[in-house]
Amino acid sequence: MHNAENSRYAKTHEWAHMEGDIATVGISNHAQEEISDIVFVDLPKVGQQVTAGQNCCVIESVKSASEIYAPVSGEVVEVNTALNNDPGLVNREPHAGGWLFKIKMTAPADYEALMDLSAYQATIQK
Repeated sequence: MHNAENSRYAKTHEWAHMEGDIATVGISNHAQEEISDIVFVDLPKVGQQVTAGQNCCVIESVKSASEIYAPVSGEVVEVNTALNNDPGLVNREPHAGGWLFKIKMTAPADYEALMDLSAYQATIQK
């Protein structure tokens, strides 16, 4: 089970949790607080190839639209369809039921390059 402590973080506030060659991706609690009330999530398509750092998803809130970037490279193998009917799940459970998509990684080194929780927290406290 992934949680904030055993996930890795991109400087753009996405988290990834690796199980085998699959990375589950979401946004950090900090990010969902900044975005505020999420009303729509435009998820990537299953089968889509993504590159680490590439925009692949959009989250819309009552105040803005935010681009979400792939923290690792690979192929999108699953999306969280529960968000179609309940996008606020990202606000309520950013590290659990509010995950966004899963990527079959082609470059595991991308995952290793991400920050651990303490390094990520240091960047958001500046």
